[in-house]
Amino acid sequence: MKNNQNMKRVIVDYSKLNNDILNLLVTKYPDGYGDESIISFKNQHNEIIECVEVRTIDTIYLVKVSKKLVNAMQDFEIEGDDLDIDIEALDN
Repeated sequence: MKNNQNMKRVIVDYSKLNNDILNLLVTKYPDGYGDESIISFKNQHNEIIECVEVRTIDTIYLVKVSKKLVNAMQDFEIEGDDLDIDIEALDN
């Protein structure tokens, strides 16, 4: 894995999540994330930003924490479960 200093850092808002990042989140936090997983910092406007971190080989994603993020992770997990059920039904 690359040195953290060489990795690209990206802050991602809920509205900008794609399925790849959502999949990383659900994989890393299958039961949801807790307070110990949240990273807090101040932005250039001196506002406190709370994020959870997921990584790829070359990028660190800080995904802003919100109620919408929790719902998106739950919906993504449910959709994946529904997909597995449909595939199993087709196999029979």
